[in-house]
Amino acid sequence: MGLGQHLVELRKRLMIAAAALIVGMVVAFFVTDPVIYLITEPIRVVAEARGESGRVELMFSTITSGFDLRLRMSFAIGILISAPVWLWQIWAFVMPGLTRKEVSYTVGFLAAAIPLFFAGAYVGLLTMPHIVELMNQFVPEGGASFYDAAYYYDFVFKLLIVVGVSFVLPVFLVALNFAGVMSGMAILKGWRVAILVSVIFAALATPAADVVSMLMLSGILVVLFFAAAGISLLFDRRKAKRDAALLLADEPVL
Repeated sequence: MGLGQHLVELRKRLMIAAAALIVGMVVAFFVTDPVIYLITEPIRVVAEARGESGRVELMFSTITSGFDLRLRMSFAIGILISAPVWLWQIWAFVMPGLTRKEVSYTVGFLAAAIPLFFAGAYVGLLTMPHIVELMNQFVPEGGASFYDAAYYYDFVFKLLIVVGVSFVLPVFLVALNFAGVMSGMAILKGWRVAILVSVIFAALATPAADVVSMLMLSGILVVLFFAAAGISLLFDRRKAKRDAALLLADEPVL
């Protein structure tokens, strides 16, 4: 295919992906209520715990803030709903230019990265109520907590994305090993740096006073790092055996 044909193909794929996203957003707009109820559960828990001592409410400060919040949520949920379509469009555009080996590596990468991302987002969802409850303890007795709806949603959304992406980073290490950029031993030798980075990242992703969430998140990231190092070492060992067997097969027989 020439450059013009590639551009036409790309435009076709993008239009299909955009149409799927729009449909996903329309569907998502009507299911935002359960999502809002889910992410605001910590606010209800805090309000019940404080009782008459102080108000805890989700605040919509402008006339259109309710609609704006649902629109932003629809976009995020629509991306997830339409993911099978736009992922397939990307794959269908890229796959003809890949070798069989590259195709197998890409499939393996996606098969590991997608579940890990959602697992990370789920861990973030479990951590989020604890963070909200802990931070609310610093509100003085008799004080009122009014959470701006847009800010609250941004906090939850960014937390889920950041934790989800952090769970996928070990897969990138394995991909670099498969590509021959880093050996498994080189990855393993960086375990001290990995632990330090995991703790710093967990400290930044969670409030400073929430030690439990920080330790839980950093512990999971450290386990994922060592799992990536172990897989890379196994791959290196298998590759070394295969190369040795090929070398012996190429030796001349006396």
